[in-house]
Amino acid sequence: MEYKGYICGGILVAVILLLAAANLVGGSVDIPAEAVWQILTGKDVAHDAWTFIIWESRVPLCVTAVFSGAALAVSGLMLQTAFNNPLADTSILGISSGASLGVALVMLAGGGMVATDAFSLSGFMAVILGAFAGAVAVMGIILFLSTLIRSNVMLLIAGIMMGYVASSAISLLNFFATAEGVHSYMIWGLGNFGGVSLAQLPWFVAVTSAGLLMAVLLIKPLNALLLGERYAENLGVHVRRVRNMLLLVTGILTAVTTAFCGPVAFIGLAVPHVARLMLGTSNHNSLLPVTLLSGGAVALLCNLICLLPGEMGILPLNAVTPVLGAPVIIYVIVNSRKIQYFN
Repeated sequence: MEYKGYICGGILVAVILLLAAANLVGGSVDIPAEAVWQILTGKDVAHDAWTFIIWESRVPLCVTAVFSGAALAVSGLMLQTAFNNPLADTSILGISSGASLGVALVMLAGGGMVATDAFSLSGFMAVILGAFAGAVAVMGIILFLSTLIRSNVMLLIAGIMMGYVASSAISLLNFFATAEGVHSYMIWGLGNFGGVSLAQLPWFVAVTSAGLLMAVLLIKPLNALLLGERYAENLGVHVRRVRNMLLLVTGILTAVTTAFCGPVAFIGLAVPHVARLMLGTSNHNSLLPVTLLSGGAVALLCNLICLLPGEMGILPLNAVTPVLGAPVIIYVIVNSRKIQYFN
């Protein structure tokens, strides 16, 4: 089975490179592929604006899409395994809703006047900090509840309730906000991989990579959890500690991606199923790396579809991800009796 994982991994790496190249060439500004290659290799091109667009916009966007897609997909996989639920994802515990509430407080309470300056505390950085603070706050509450609640099902329900509370607070803020504030919040909620600047990219990649590395270190206990909590405990796995670690890792990954890219839907829910269908196994030794690469490829594909209008503009990200993700989930539901994911 490992050789199948290596084959899928190699194919996905090639797909990611091809999709990244397409994303670098495509966009509202038409830049020839030859010029893109010259810019990437440090050569001069006819238009200085092209160099600025590639390095300041499209390269950060491609890298952000790969790491965000990987983070969301891996988070979804870990939650589906931890709760033994094929429909669990990063929004199920209310962490995404917490990030959205943080942004709502910044945008709606501030009248929606969000500056484009990435280092303005009253502008874009305030939005990022608000999203991160909201996600971390909910993650802290969930971690606290995990010390009181033993049942995974009850903890899952508690997370859903946290999401409802956050959504209710957002609705109240929308009701009392100005039209500009509601519009700004709606735009952020549509999702966008272009929210990370070249200066912010190293920090985004470093934090996301740390979270993904922590996820890789949890492969062995994740495989043990597939056998059931009692069996995992007999194997020497501290189930509650592993569950808390899973919540912490998924919380960090979700907080960072949501803060910079908005509440991206369906990638965390659908991509783990795509990886399982490709491999035909739930063994995380091969499943987690393939899920990671699949998440990056799907994110790049979604962003490429968003660029299809060309000069007419860019489609909202969350208008594209359900189109790709919903058929996967419907397939899983229809064939739930035939497909054995957790074995």
